[in-house]
Amino acid sequence: MFYQAQMIRILSLMVFLGMGTALSGCSTWFSNSFEDPDVRLVDVNVVKAKLLEQRFILRFRIDNPNDVSLPVRGLNYVVHLNDVLLADGESEVWFTVPANGHLEFDVPVRTNLWRHVRQVVKLLENPDEPIRYRLRGEVKTGLFFGRRVHMARNGEIIPGDYLPE
Repeated sequence: MFYQAQMIRILSLMVFLGMGTALSGCSTWFSNSFEDPDVRLVDVNVVKAKLLEQRFILRFRIDNPNDVSLPVRGLNYVVHLNDVLLADGESEVWFTVPANGHLEFDVPVRTNLWRHVRQVVKLLENPDEPIRYRLRGEVKTGLFFGRRVHMARNGEIIPGDYLPE
C-alpha cells in the first residue's frame, strides 16, 4: 500500500512537470511577443488532368518569425481562379516549423472542373494572358491551446507556364 501511494505521487509529479514544460513553450502564443507566421502558396503542380477529375499539388511555405518552434496541426484552404472555385478542403498534416525558420509542405488536391468547363476553356484561350487567383484559409497551430492564423493571398498566374507544349 505504501509503495502504491509513493508510485502515484511520483507519477503525479512527473505529469505536473511534463505539463509545465509543455505549456511553457506555449506561453509565447498567449503573449504579445508572438508573431503570426507568414503562409504563402509557392507552387502549383498539375499531377493529372482528365475531363472529370483534376489532381494538383499545392506547395505552401510557412515562415516562423518567433524564437520558439511552431507546431502546425493542419490547414483549411479555398483557391479561386478568377471567379471559378478551383479547390477547397482541409489538410490534416502535422509538422513543426523551426524557430526563426521556414518549412515547405505539399497539399494534394482533387477537384472536378466539369461544371466550370466553359469558363476554364475561355480562360485558357489566351495562355499568355494572366489569370487572377485568390487563396484564403487558416493554419491551425499549437498543440494543446492552438491558434488559428488566417491567410489571404491574391495574385496572377500565366496559364502558358503550366501547359505542356
